[in-house]
Amino acid sequence: MEIERKYLLLRRPEGLDRYPHCDIEQGYLCTSPTLRIRRMGDAYILTVKQNLPAASGAICNREEEFPLSEKAFLKLKAKCEPGWISKTRYRVDLRSLMGDGLYVGLVAEVDLFHGRHQGLELVEVEFPDAAAAAAFIPPDWFGLEVSSATATSPASPPARSSAAELRVGSIV
Repeated sequence: MEIERKYLLLRRPEGLDRYPHCDIEQGYLCTSPTLRIRRMGDAYILTVKQNLPAASGAICNREEEFPLSEKAFLKLKAKCEPGWISKTRYRVDLRSLMGDGLYVGLVAEVDLFHGRHQGLELVEVEFPDAAAAAAFIPPDWFGLEVSSATATSPASPPARSSAAELRVGSIV
């Protein structure tokens, strides 16, 4: 099970380029359940996600991943819904960055989007359980929480109160 919270990035953490990162491209075959294909570095992955109710306000999904060959990935890519996504993901160890025992074992995945979503910057944190997600105090470089905005289908986001939230819901 995947339990996570997502935020707009208020500002990039200092020294972001020194953290491990990779380029990702992904698309969606279906949104109920979510079927996503992703190229992450040299890996090709099919992900099946089913949204589950979460009392903590976090995003809660049942998630399974399956490796794909490059050939299978390219065949499936041609069948994806419009709206291909390209981004660079940085994995920031929050404890080493913040120097605080509050963040032991937590990694912030900072996504910087390219192409038609250029300028959008998100950060997400996965948690071991709902209690940890509920207790999480985001660092000051995290911006507006958009977990509830992104828990919907990437192909058909609900009405949003801001353009930034609309863009978030349409791609995550």
